[in-house]
Amino acid sequence: MIYRDFQGKKLSALGFGMMRLPVLDGKDSQIDEAAALHMVDIAMENGVNYYDTAWGYHSENSELVAGKALARYPRDSFYIATKFPGYDPANWDKVEEIFERQLEKLQMEYFDFYLVHNVCEMNIDAYLDDEKYGIYTYLMKQKENGRIKHLGFSCHGDIDVLNRFLDAYGKDMEFCQLQINYLDWTFQEGKEKVDILDKWGIPVWVMEPLRGGSLANLAPVHEDILRCLRPDEKIPAWAFRFLFGIPGVTMILSGMSNEEQMLDNLETFKEERKLNEEETQALLQIAQQMIEAKTVPCTACHYCTSHCPQELDIPMLISLYNDHKYSGGGFRAPMVVGTLEEDKRPSACLHCRSCEEVCPQQIKISEVMEEFADMLAKKSE
Repeated sequence: MIYRDFQGKKLSALGFGMMRLPVLDGKDSQIDEAAALHMVDIAMENGVNYYDTAWGYHSENSELVAGKALARYPRDSFYIATKFPGYDPANWDKVEEIFERQLEKLQMEYFDFYLVHNVCEMNIDAYLDDEKYGIYTYLMKQKENGRIKHLGFSCHGDIDVLNRFLDAYGKDMEFCQLQINYLDWTFQEGKEKVDILDKWGIPVWVMEPLRGGSLANLAPVHEDILRCLRPDEKIPAWAFRFLFGIPGVTMILSGMSNEEQMLDNLETFKEERKLNEEETQALLQIAQQMIEAKTVPCTACHYCTSHCPQELDIPMLISLYNDHKYSGGGFRAPMVVGTLEEDKRPSACLHCRSCEEVCPQQIKISEVMEEFADMLAKKSE
């Protein structure tokens, strides 16, 4: 097992993400407890010492199973991480109640790592309104009391959201969890976000290294390219090798759903085997081809915005459309659009096509807005 140093602690570079545990009858809320405990045993036997769960995972059952699994081991043999569920507005004024319940569910007296969860467009104002909700103040108090050993945050928001949070609380954040993989390195401004954290001296925890499993299996033409470069390397391992080469990456979380996935990951994390320049460029070119095959080629030149009678932020909306389209859905686009005024959403497009007359990429913007509005409407049904 590869290990990383963090403030005197020796952390396994591979963390067991407990958002996609094995389940019964395909029901996310019904964790296959016996299988999950067995996987924890395998992880512990092979040197994994970091376990990441959260309040909402598996319909609020992940913390319970994590607690049962880890209670069988000495407290100093592992590190546990969980999070305050600020993705739900109903939780914003319940930080103390939720924190105490999490300790009970996990059967712990303290958390090694605790995160302000999913800082994004929808909740950034609430997180920054400490006078009203007191989330930051309460968590800092728990850190002072030793019930949180290390405080950090996870972020799905854009760069502006990340900067706002860091400007307010960056001096007290010890780590940041980001969605980083070779596809999102450019697609979701992963590189820029990592650079910002580097300037703050904040190490990176990686979530979604395989982008929900979509990078575990590629198109045959892409797999052939990678196999020519490394015949003995499994396709999922390429995603992890890419991350090994990013300075600042300390923890890589993987949501493993079965024993086979875990054994494959454990094999990968026996040694780093970083990518060389040729291999890195090949991987990034594959990522670009994957993105271009499913998305609209907007360059954010903003010619369109000056011709829109509704004053829609068309490049921003197309960026969200691309993410939603590529991912086959997800929560981010509906979440961000939900923060916009009704007359600034894709459904507000008048289909006048004034924007299309000046688009250098000749994008049929009115059709994109119509499709995006339909996609979001179906998502909300």
